[in-house]
Parts: sequence; structure tokens; C-alpha cells
Amino acid sequence: MCSLSVLVHYVQRPRVERAASVFASYVQTLDTLLDAAPASSRDALAERLGSRGEPPAAADAPNHDTPLHTYRTYQREVFLRGLRAHLPADMPVVWQTEGGQRLWIRMHAQGRPYWVALPIPQDADGTGVEAAALLSVVMAALAALTGYLIQRHLNRPLQELAHAARRVSAGENPPPLPTDSPTEIAEVSTAFNQMTAVLQQAESNRALMLAGISHDIRTPLTKLRLAMAMSGSSRESGSTADANAPDDSFTVAADAYLDQIDTILQQFMDYAGSGERELAQPGDLNALVSQLAADFAGLGHEFDLSLAPLPPVAFRPVSMMRVLMNLMQNAIVYGKTGLAVRTWTDADAAYVAVGDRGAGLDAHELEALKQPFQRGHNARGHSGGTGLGLAIVDRIARLHGGALRFLPRDGGGLEAWVRTAAKARAVRLCAGSCQRDTERHT
Repeated sequence: MCSLSVLVHYVQRPRVERAASVFASYVQTLDTLLDAAPASSRDALAERLGSRGEPPAAADAPNHDTPLHTYRTYQREVFLRGLRAHLPADMPVVWQTEGGQRLWIRMHAQGRPYWVALPIPQDADGTGVEAAALLSVVMAALAALTGYLIQRHLNRPLQELAHAARRVSAGENPPPLPTDSPTEIAEVSTAFNQMTAVLQQAESNRALMLAGISHDIRTPLTKLRLAMAMSGSSRESGSTADANAPDDSFTVAADAYLDQIDTILQQFMDYAGSGERELAQPGDLNALVSQLAADFAGLGHEFDLSLAPLPPVAFRPVSMMRVLMNLMQNAIVYGKTGLAVRTWTDADAAYVAVGDRGAGLDAHELEALKQPFQRGHNARGHSGGTGLGLAIVDRIARLHGGALRFLPRDGGGLEAWVRTAAKARAVRLCAGSCQRDTERHT
């Protein structure tokens, strides 16, 4: 509408006014010829021009039925104003609209009035409006295309920023964002790059600190184990009648405590690592499930398997094995009965379900267990845990683009759903009763 208005007022209107000026000069020339013509031939000349003594009764009838006619009426008014401005005051102009478009002008020859009908100039008859409208549409299309290209130019770095932020929230380390975008967005990208660099440095420092703590603590633990073993050997080679010899039960208990300390340290290391540096690669989830089920069967824990054919799924092998081991171990420790694993697939996801029929916790308690160092009330009597098991599972799931969820299991029991999106395919892992505190299976 803006471009059409500009064309009408700054292109078409000057064109019509210029046509009115030229037409006025023609009319004045014709009026001069009529006035200078001999009296014997003047009437014949006026008759050939179709002159009459009075203008037609149907002249200047208004009609505003269509937008095109409205525009032509406006253009006619512009033409008439320009024509009257260039003609003498005693030469009125009338536009006949009915019975044919004609322009009637009163001329004077030797004081006698002649109303002469002249053809309408094309510039005054609304011609060119179609071209103006078409040009307006072209200009509007160019403006829309330009706006679209500008929008894409602005949206591209924003989309890259959103994608990189999702990768950071999933535990990945995205490459630095380009900073050649518009100034304000480039500043945001620069700040985001600085933030990710600081987060990566903090993650490295945390892993290094935990690794150092683990090493420093395990060194005296190893020496303590060796000293206890040597002490037990000395007692066995000495006199069995010595009543002051330490009780063997103390040695066994101390060794169990050392195992718990070592397990706790390993859980801290697992939570600190969680597979960020491990690369995802296509693998067979059914093979991984079968291998773990066979390992647990060797320890006396049978899982019923129902494995459907699965396409290759991209996942981090060690991290995914840690997830399944934690979930299956929880099903054994807290569910005890109804242990089962099944797999299936749909259009865009593969699923692994690990379930049991044990008494579970409510959803509120289960959600709280995803936080580090949280333990359910049914895990209070189990020693050696730190409350990091489900936190490790949830962190690995988010590293794969998913999250840990808790749902009731059909027929009783509970399931923990871990949805992972490894590259182009989503993987959902479901484990019954693993919503409770987990312990690492070693």
C-alpha cells in the first residue's frame, strides 16, 4: 500500500498534471484557430468538431462502484484541476461520463460560444494504473524477500546458539560459536564461548581434583590392607594358644570397611566422569543386555529376557553399560522378584525395559533421588551407598540427550524411564525399582 501510494502521488500525478498542461495548450491553439477562421467557414469547422450551444445534460455523472473507477475518478479530478489552472476563466470544462467518455470545453469565436467535444487523453483516463499496481506488487515482493533474507541472517546465529546451549545442557562440549554475525548477537556468542570455556575448565579441575583425592586415599588404604594381610599371616604362623592375639572377626570387618570405602571412592569417580569424554558409536543394545543378564545369572540373579530385533543405536558403550548395571542392580537389591528385561523399537526410538515387582516409592520421592547424595527410606539399611547411583544414571541419560523419569509398572512395581537420543535415534531405558538408591555393581 505504501509503494502504491508513492507511485500514485509522485509518479502518476505529475504525469497527469503534465498531460493537462500540454492539453491546455492544444485547446488554446484550437480556440485561436476558431476565432481567426472566416465567418463563412467557422460554422462548418465547428460542426465538424461536433460543437453545440450547450453541454450535454448527462455530463459529469459520478460513479464510485469499484476501486479502479475510484482511482480513475481521482485521476480525472487531477487532470481537470490542472486543465482549469492553465485555461482562461471563461473556458469552463465538463467531463462527460455517460454515453461515452468525452471532454466538453466552451470556446469563443467572435463572442459566440461553442461547446466542443474533445477526446480524452490517455494519461487522464486512468491508464497506467495496472502497471502501477503491478510495480507495487513487485516492490512489495522485493521488500518481503529482503526482510526474509535479513531474518534468516539474524536467525541463523540464534539457532546455532540455541543448539549449542542444548548440547551444553546435555553435558557435551560444543565447538565455539562463530562471531561474524551482527554486533549484538556476536557479543552474545562471544560471551557464550567464554562461558563454555570456563565450564570446561571447571569440569577438568573437578575431575583432576577427584582423581587426586582418590589416588591419595587409595594409597594408604592399600598399605592398610597389606598390613592387615601380613598381620593375619603372622598370627597363623604363631602360637594358636596366645589369648591376646587379635580376633579374626576384627580383621574381616576392617576388610569389609575398606571395601566400602573403595566402592564410595569409585562412585564419586563415576559421577565425576559420567562419560563426557567417551564418543558415541553404533552398537547392539540387545547384545549389551544379554551380556549383562548372563553376568547377573552367574551371580544367581535370573532376568527374564524378551528381546525384539533392534537396529544399530548410537550410544557410549561404557556409559550405557554403567546405566544398565545400575538399574539392574537396583532391581535385584530392592525389587528381588519379577526381574525382567525386554527390548522393542518404534519409528524413531529403541527401548530397553528393566523391571521388578518390588514395593516402590512414590513419584515425589523418586524425583528427589535423582539429586546427588539422596537415598530412599528403603535404602537406609544398605551400607556402602552414597546416593549417587540415580544421579549417575540421570547424568548419563542427559548426556545422551534424554532424562530420567519414573512411572508405575503394569501389574505392580515401578519403572524408571531413561530417554536417550544418541545422534539420530532415541533410546529409552526403563528399569523397575531402580528409582531407588543404586549401588555400583562390581
